[in-house]
Amino acid sequence: MLENPENQSEPTASSSPLSARVLAVRSLCGGVLMGLANLVPGISGGTMLLVAGVYPMFIESISDLSRFRFRYRSVLTLSCVIAASGVSILLLAGSLKDLVLDYRWVMYSLFIGLTLGGLPVVWKLAKSTSPGLIGGAVAGFVAMIALAALEFYGVVGSGQSGPLMFFIGGLAGASAMILPGISGGYLLLLMGQYVPILSAVDQFKEALKSRDIAAAMEQAVTVLLPVGLGVVAGVVIVGNLLKWLLHRFREATLGVLLGLLIGSVFGLWPFKQGVAPQVGDVIKSQTVTPELIGTIEKKDWLIELFTPTPTQVILSAGLMVIGFAVTQSIALIGRDREK
Repeated sequence: MLENPENQSEPTASSSPLSARVLAVRSLCGGVLMGLANLVPGISGGTMLLVAGVYPMFIESISDLSRFRFRYRSVLTLSCVIAASGVSILLLAGSLKDLVLDYRWVMYSLFIGLTLGGLPVVWKLAKSTSPGLIGGAVAGFVAMIALAALEFYGVVGSGQSGPLMFFIGGLAGASAMILPGISGGYLLLLMGQYVPILSAVDQFKEALKSRDIAAAMEQAVTVLLPVGLGVVAGVVIVGNLLKWLLHRFREATLGVLLGLLIGSVFGLWPFKQGVAPQVGDVIKSQTVTPELIGTIEKKDWLIELFTPTPTQVILSAGLMVIGFAVTQSIALIGRDREK
């Protein structure tokens, strides 16, 4: 049973409680922005909620509902954020997937700028340099470099998918959106689950439009359900864990986040391209044969590095600057609201 909204006070970081109507509008706006953030590697969903001015209430709502405290404002906030985020993901997943596949170096350059733009956000949370912050940053940086190396050599991020990987992808994506500055989309990209999940969302949408219930149910059960369960687990478990870590080991935790952000740039090296499959290639643990070569989708092509032209280098640098400016502008808009 929901508690009476009129008799309830909110222990948030806001200077004064928002009315239920304003809270709902801001939560809906924040949910739309969070959905876009989860689709675009490099943008943090937490930062988007700061922009909307509902981040403190969002964290408080997760804590409330995970402890079965169904307060009206907590239910209102999470319902609006989740609903708006889901709609924006459903509508835009296909377009962003195609951009990544067709213009990989362009999108990756933009993603690098967006990722680096999260550094000042996390640094502001840390407020000062300490041994714990530095040690955590080094640990996070080394971990991300190792992950990027594993991805480059095909140990992770090879596109292997299945219910377990989709669940882990949902868990990672939801976990990353809890704190500003960390991008869930980037983690999915690095794990090799970004394109498969977005493809499933797009196919689900198209199946609904064509009223093909069987095809829609296939995507819902095999992909969207495991991802959804992972998202719920990530929000509840990792959300409360991060809240505890920040309370007990604030500097070290923020240091790890800084290190992850800096190291993530190595996994987003832009000058990569998909290579059309050839007979004899091994894709998703299967050797390509003349009969199979025409059935391999572009999202499953092997990735290789290429040497950029001077023009591409200049354009890439410009896109990085634009991405950095976008993230910083978003963070600055929400600066006063997060207090």
